[in-house]
Amino acid sequence: MCGLAGFLRTASTPGREAHQGWLDNMGQAILHRGPDAGSTWLDDAVGLVHRRLSILDLSDAGTQPMVSNSGRYVIAYNGEIYNFQELRDDLISQGHSFRTRTDTEVLLALYEIHGPECLQLLNGMFALAIWDRTARKLFLARDRLGKKPLYFYEANGQFAFASELKALTPAPFVKTELRHDAIKDFFAYQYVADPKTIYKNVHKLAPGHWLETDGTHTHQQQYWDVSFGSPSSASLDELQDGLYNLIDDAVRLRMVSDVPLGAFLSGGIDSSAVVGLMAGHTSTPVTTCAIGFDSKRFDEVRWAKKVADQFKTDHHEFTVKDNVADSLASIARFFDEPFADPSFVPTYFVSQLARQKVTVALAGDGGDENFAGYSKYYTDQVENRLRGLFPAGIRHNLFPGLARLAGLINSGPTRKAKSLLGTLALDPDEAFFITNSFFRRDVWNDLVTGELKRETQGYDPADITRAHYKNADTDDHLSSILYTDIKTYLPGDILVKVDRMSMANSLETRAPLLDYRVVEYAAQIPAALKLNGKEKKYILKKAFERMLPEDILYRKKMGFSVPLAHWLRHELRPTVEQLLLSSNSGVANFFEPAGIRNLWQRHLAGDDQFTQELWSLLAFELWWQQYQVSA
Repeated sequence: MCGLAGFLRTASTPGREAHQGWLDNMGQAILHRGPDAGSTWLDDAVGLVHRRLSILDLSDAGTQPMVSNSGRYVIAYNGEIYNFQELRDDLISQGHSFRTRTDTEVLLALYEIHGPECLQLLNGMFALAIWDRTARKLFLARDRLGKKPLYFYEANGQFAFASELKALTPAPFVKTELRHDAIKDFFAYQYVADPKTIYKNVHKLAPGHWLETDGTHTHQQQYWDVSFGSPSSASLDELQDGLYNLIDDAVRLRMVSDVPLGAFLSGGIDSSAVVGLMAGHTSTPVTTCAIGFDSKRFDEVRWAKKVADQFKTDHHEFTVKDNVADSLASIARFFDEPFADPSFVPTYFVSQLARQKVTVALAGDGGDENFAGYSKYYTDQVENRLRGLFPAGIRHNLFPGLARLAGLINSGPTRKAKSLLGTLALDPDEAFFITNSFFRRDVWNDLVTGELKRETQGYDPADITRAHYKNADTDDHLSSILYTDIKTYLPGDILVKVDRMSMANSLETRAPLLDYRVVEYAAQIPAALKLNGKEKKYILKKAFERMLPEDILYRKKMGFSVPLAHWLRHELRPTVEQLLLSSNSGVANFFEPAGIRNLWQRHLAGDDQFTQELWSLLAFELWWQQYQVSA
């Protein structure tokens, strides 16, 4: 796994020595992504820098940027192409020769033959930049699901790109001015959804897209999407056998490595299935790593240990206890923009633990989005069925009033009634946004102030959810919300969290359940076989009954949940009061300090209903302290 960055040179920018300095600083900013080696390419039109974490072909032959055999193309690339050996063998049979055993050189050869169409041949995770020295054009591309990040800056005739935002700013022409609608997006979703970033003129290249630019004209194109439009008519037995075999092959492909390889293990079905399949492809014990908490409610290590014992793995555990406050700021800085999924804390520590043992770790990411594993899917499905019992006129006109009446009585049941009535009044896509929202509109409206309030008055973050929901090629509600999460929550939250926290520890992570073949296969499985009554991931559980015990398959899901309310009241209380309640805090530029203080006092008094809002405010403040920019 690696990091890359670069820029197009223009006549108005400084000379070669200054540009070389920019490249060196860009590479230094992402040193953690590739501590093993680094190199640059600088000609009269482009600068490229690459940092390498050596996984395959550990010799210097794999050094990037790499020039094609013809000399026309130069590549800087981050990722792994799992089917590269098959592609390489095919190219050799056609008469091509190779200097290295790397997938990088295979990529160069494929691009020289097929151009952008080569992306259709790749099974892997990647972000890449290819400079065409003849046409003087830069080609950028990102993998189908968005496993690997890629940012670009475009303004005033200047263009730069990088694996992380922090690697853009060493180019002095990159200006970091806050984007106010992105701030509102962050507080709604806990992340900034692509293609936006927290800065104006800086964008994320969306998953499954490529971009080509000559510095004057830029063209983007989508090369992949997932379709839910043709549900399979195969039997349950056929579907589960096909699924098992496909995931097994995805695991096999991801076990190719010239460095030590292991796995994250939570004791849930996703990671347990991956570990079980790994054990079937190796004669040596799989190295597994698990994270626990000093709270039985959130601790899963006993289940991870059960799976480790079953497959006789070399198992390691770490307990997150007293080190949260001391580590939080240093961990949060790796995100470069506000990010508030609290599970980044255990993800960091399990990555740190794994890196002590291995350089590559397989993980179970993608199981929930592919097979309806989150509780919110069941809740939303039930609400949508209730919604269908009432005519739209009644829902739109009567239910909001009933919700307001319920809100006049401050009790647990009436709060739930208010929430349900308010949700039923909405259309399905809007309701799913409310299910996903972590900063409620009434709280936002009570707190937001100043320029942020004025600039975002007419903007609704729900537009992001609505657009993807409507773009799904299906009339099935569950399939539409799964598609929406695959396009938003998965690349914006889950994959960002895993990429930044693993790369912070110079660890490569691979996700077999996000093999695009698995994703496409899962999309064709009827929705009722994913969420079967209350049973989430039904088809996945049926597929792995042959391997995993019932108490692993059918126990209540926990995932990497954290004791957030407890942390805020105890371990993180000094941090909150020092940063969030300070008179010169960053959040004070955007929100009423008195309102924040009121939420905090209510939380300390035992009212947990504002936990997510307070955590999001703290996450924003942690980012602000590290990356203060023009508001």
